[in-house]
Amino acid sequence: MSSLKDQAVLQTIFNTNNPFGDDLRLETEVELTDDDSRFDSVLVEQAKDLELRGVSLAESGNIDAAVDLFDQAIAIIPERASAYNNRAQALRLKGDTTGALSSLNKAVELSGGKGWTASQALVQRGLLHRLNQRDAEALQDFRQAAEMGNKFARKQVTLMNPYAALCNRMLAEMLNLRNPKPSPPPSL
Repeated sequence: MSSLKDQAVLQTIFNTNNPFGDDLRLETEVELTDDDSRFDSVLVEQAKDLELRGVSLAESGNIDAAVDLFDQAIAIIPERASAYNNRAQALRLKGDTTGALSSLNKAVELSGGKGWTASQALVQRGLLHRLNQRDAEALQDFRQAAEMGNKFARKQVTLMNPYAALCNRMLAEMLNLRNPKPSPPPSL
């Protein structure tokens, strides 16, 4: 039986593009929360309700109505980052990458680069940067989200670092673990 550390090493060797010990889940390693304590709790609940309804509409394909609800949530508390992040996702689904990027920039600014919304907004913004072939900006966003514990961002950082994948492949080849050659049958 192997230890968790041994399993992580083997996972890295066999899956050279994966970060050390990573899996492909999109959650963070640590529980991130947003601090809404500076806002009126009644307004926060109203904004959250609008956002939840907006997410449901977006998931059902009614993107325009979802954007309207996110705009209403922003109107209730313009300094709260979450609705900007959700609106960005809906705008991206609509094909409005310029509007999505603007909303993500606002979400990152308002969150102060901290909390769950910041982590998600940085990943989304990094993906938009990659889409627009701005890899330096994408890598910066992914690194910041990865430092917050975002596993998807950590994977993206590794994928964007060809040297890490090359080193892992070389190690696998050196140890001949990737495709071990079968031993010849014993002679009788």
